[in-house]
Amino acid sequence: MKARTFLLEIVMIAVAVAFLFPVYALVTLSLKSPDQIAESPLAVPSSPTLDNFASAWSSAALGPSLINSTVITVVSLVALIALGSFAAYFLARVRSRLGYGLYILFLLGIVLPFQLGMIPLYRLITDLGLIGTHLGMIVFYTGVQLPFTVFLYTGFIRALPREYASAAQIDGASHLTAFTKVVFPLLRPITGTVLILNAVFIWNDFFTPLLYLGGSGFETVPVSIFSFVGQYVSDYGLVFAGLVLAALPIVVVFLLLQRYVIKGFSSGLKG
Repeated sequence: MKARTFLLEIVMIAVAVAFLFPVYALVTLSLKSPDQIAESPLAVPSSPTLDNFASAWSSAALGPSLINSTVITVVSLVALIALGSFAAYFLARVRSRLGYGLYILFLLGIVLPFQLGMIPLYRLITDLGLIGTHLGMIVFYTGVQLPFTVFLYTGFIRALPREYASAAQIDGASHLTAFTKVVFPLLRPITGTVLILNAVFIWNDFFTPLLYLGGSGFETVPVSIFSFVGQYVSDYGLVFAGLVLAALPIVVVFLLLQRYVIKGFSSGLKG
């Protein structure tokens, strides 16, 4: 039994090293000068420098891009949580053919890849005059991620006792009041899961902002990094410093909310 445990520990250490190696390479290369990278790219930097970060911030215009990504991500998350939680409450509590049919429709939205509708969606956003705007991206991400959000919330709400909302309704509260004052505060674990999973997808998405925001001046971080790599392809220190700056905000959010991810899944999948 001890030998088996030891073998499992060795395997887990190997897996951890495999996952951490790209992070090590990313940080190491961002702290090196071009000469140090050419001499020994993966060695620990003998004289770390932060000049790459200053140059990446100014040369790639990461400041405005970070603001654009933050606005799009935050507003999209607020819309997803508001619409997804309330829709899931209806689907989880109303036992009818309409509710079941709508739930199946949301599940189809998860199964079918949104790339199949990229051309019609692009035409729709263009006709609405939202191409090259924050609002166009917010509407897109809210629609694309809403089925997944509803799926997560529905499973969690089904695991909650109905008596919580029923007691509030007996005291005279409406369905909306019972949901906002009683049910929604109980959704904190799954809300954390919804936040981190959707935030990672929206923040890291490259293709959609490139298509919808390219040349508008409202490019998000991945699009700016793409143009940055093309311009400074020979200076990998600047490239990797830009990648570190781009990844840092979402990494911080993930570290703050990671405990809700497993908790939300383990509680929600009971229903």
